[in-house]
Amino acid sequence: MAELVTPSGPLALPAFLPDATRGTIRTVPTHLLAGVGVEALMANTWHLAERPGADAIRAAGGLRAFMGFEGPIATDSGGYQVWSLLRERPDRGAVSDDGFTWRTETGTKRVLTPERAIRMQLKMRSDVVFCLDQCTHPDDPPEHQETSVARTIAWAREGRATFDRMTADHPTRPLLYAVVQGGRTEALRRRCVEELCAIGFDGYGFGGVPVETDGQRVVDEVQLVAEMLPRGVAKHALGLGRPDSLLVGWRAGYATFDSTAPTREARRGLLYLSRVPLDDGAAVRDAARIGAWFDASDQSAWRDPRPVDETCDCPLCARYGRATLSHLFRIEDPAGAALATLHNLRFVTRLVAALRRAR
Repeated sequence: MAELVTPSGPLALPAFLPDATRGTIRTVPTHLLAGVGVEALMANTWHLAERPGADAIRAAGGLRAFMGFEGPIATDSGGYQVWSLLRERPDRGAVSDDGFTWRTETGTKRVLTPERAIRMQLKMRSDVVFCLDQCTHPDDPPEHQETSVARTIAWAREGRATFDRMTADHPTRPLLYAVVQGGRTEALRRRCVEELCAIGFDGYGFGGVPVETDGQRVVDEVQLVAEMLPRGVAKHALGLGRPDSLLVGWRAGYATFDSTAPTREARRGLLYLSRVPLDDGAAVRDAARIGAWFDASDQSAWRDPRPVDETCDCPLCARYGRATLSHLFRIEDPAGAALATLHNLRFVTRLVAALRRAR
């Protein structure tokens, strides 16, 4: 698959969608993203429904107008975020066959059902809509994993029905994705894949707790789900965005990726480098491990005039040296985080461009 056709235009593949969770990339104005090669974004339904609200975004003209971004924008369902909240604070709410219920810090009751998740995303004019799913932790007992898969399938069926009903008269309807759950259990993953494919979706996402911190889990679980899904269908790796992880996912057959990692790590002063030339598609394709780091807190950088990466054309590397960036982080100037974020985003967009050439 060379491109993903969306209501906002085609998206060349593979593609990385930075997480604009609350409708923005922290520290970086949205209009600067295209300059570092960002072609699409991933926003979060749950956070945006809380503030400013789906109705407010619709009144502003939809996500693209609200965010000031011209490319496609996908939205995840928010199920992972609510599940994470309830896992940490079970006193705040519960999950049932109907969906999630919880109370905010002020005591206001909130409800997220399969139908509401679809309705809110359509209100916001998302280009890629994700069905609600129930995440689990890999260490959860088998009965929890089985319940999660059963609910994920039932919610996907309900989401499909809601989506079809609400988009019946749309001249250009968005894409609808379902998420594959099942934890570490191959049989449950396979069941989830088979039943979701029987319902039928435009694409399928790898679901579960973000796996960036455990390389072997990336290889085992991500590749397993990719092998189970039919050839030719669009596959999205939720939560994969570090260069090493993205390479693993691409080799497994995923075409799109999203993650908070590149921007979150940039704000901490951790900048991506490569052990192979990023303009060499063949070298990138065959790289066993591409990841390297520049740490802005490293004292050796304080007097280093060189750019972070001499091969990079991002605003940081084109204009400033390592010493300047290190100084900005030491004095906690927001410009340091902004420049580092633009660098990491440019690194990942250069990586996916190399993978397109390698294909």
